[in-house]
Amino acid sequence: MLDHGPSTAADLAVRLELTQAAVRRHLDTLVAEGVVEPREKRVYGARGRGRPAKVFALTDCGRDAFDQAYDQLAGDALRWIAQAAGGGEMGEAAVAAFARARMAAQAEGYRKALEAAAPESRTEALARALTADGYAATARSAPVGEQLCQHHCPVAHVAEQFPQLCEAETEVFSRLLGTHVQRLATIAHGDGVCTTFIPKSKTKTTTASASTAGRNPA
Repeated sequence: MLDHGPSTAADLAVRLELTQAAVRRHLDTLVAEGVVEPREKRVYGARGRGRPAKVFALTDCGRDAFDQAYDQLAGDALRWIAQAAGGGEMGEAAVAAFARARMAAQAEGYRKALEAAAPESRTEALARALTADGYAATARSAPVGEQLCQHHCPVAHVAEQFPQLCEAETEVFSRLLGTHVQRLATIAHGDGVCTTFIPKSKTKTTTASASTAGRNPA
């Protein structure tokens, strides 16, 4: 289907040298998993009698199973931003500005989730909002506060090259939770989980400090 586009079960049976019954069993499984979807076959010109043939096409989920170049594209775009700003410190500042703008837009949805939660449940509410965005986040108690753990990072490969993405995320967490937070570990630095510490004593701040926006050197 990737090579030939939407195909009927008969077409697939011929290409794979299988019976149509065998192909349909495989298609039923792929449809149930959301990898392919059935569609009506487009007819160009006069349409004949009878029901239109059903074709099967890859879904976005199915396409994602194949090699993608999104990370390379994102990395190339951020390098272009840095170079267009003059490189060096100016380039790094431009990438940081982009990262903050991106996170600010993303944070609007998180803000609504936190405003609807009780103060003591805001870290858990943030974890649920992050999970909905693909970060597989959880919140757990720590001896003197809480830990926000992100078990997946959709931009980890790009963040390895551009730590500004992690720094902007940490700043947003601080603003949303109304307290200074400390990033203990990040997947982009090779850790298994992105871990952010939120202390119990919450002193309102505007941003996380530069010393704790990235990974804790300890």
